[in-house]
Amino acid sequence: MKPIYRYFVQPQINAETDSIFGYELLMKQLTPDGWRLPASFADIDPQIISDLLVSTTKVLSVKVRYCSVNINRDQLMNTTIAKAIIKSQMQLYPTKLVVELTEEDSPQKYSVEDLIPHLKEFLSKGMQISLDDVGTGDNYFNSIQELLPFVSELKFALQNFNSEFKDPKIQQQIHFWRAISLEYGLRLVLEGVEDQNDDQLSADFGINLRQGYYFSKPQLLRLPEDNYSA
Repeated sequence: MKPIYRYFVQPQINAETDSIFGYELLMKQLTPDGWRLPASFADIDPQIISDLLVSTTKVLSVKVRYCSVNINRDQLMNTTIAKAIIKSQMQLYPTKLVVELTEEDSPQKYSVEDLIPHLKEFLSKGMQISLDDVGTGDNYFNSIQELLPFVSELKFALQNFNSEFKDPKIQQQIHFWRAISLEYGLRLVLEGVEDQNDDQLSADFGINLRQGYYFSKPQLLRLPEDNYSA
């Protein structure tokens, strides 16, 4: 049986205006235990990702400024996926598609010089670039500094750390990335906001753009032919 993948949608909240400013598309796989994150996004056939993204954005009616989709570096370099992303932006217009470059390890290592022409192509089509999971994996500052002039958004994921938000080491990182976002004029989105304490600490740090279970869990986005349940 062929694996079944679908996108789930999670809202991104602007706490300053108490409104949804964007949605993130999160891919999951249907398993005997329900919908789960794929073991490896790099192992999914690029054509499957391409077809699903185009089908999803074709039916997605969003009345927000931004709609985000995650890709790793291998997927960024893949022509099939790149064409699907460009087509998706055309279908979503005037909503901007935000391409989130994740820190997921790729079998092949790419230099910044390898990545930039592909990012420029997306920018030329009216999209924006986000660096997901800053501070972990491949997205440490020294690795991504040269990409920052092409980026509109940084995302810091609390769920990537074993400690709680109140851990001084995490707070030190958030101070750092907030300073970087201000220096470069970028949006900073805090992911993994799970409860009221996380939400209050976000406010204390002056981070208005937030995402996490405290606001909403990802919801299955069904395609017209679907009869799947979440």
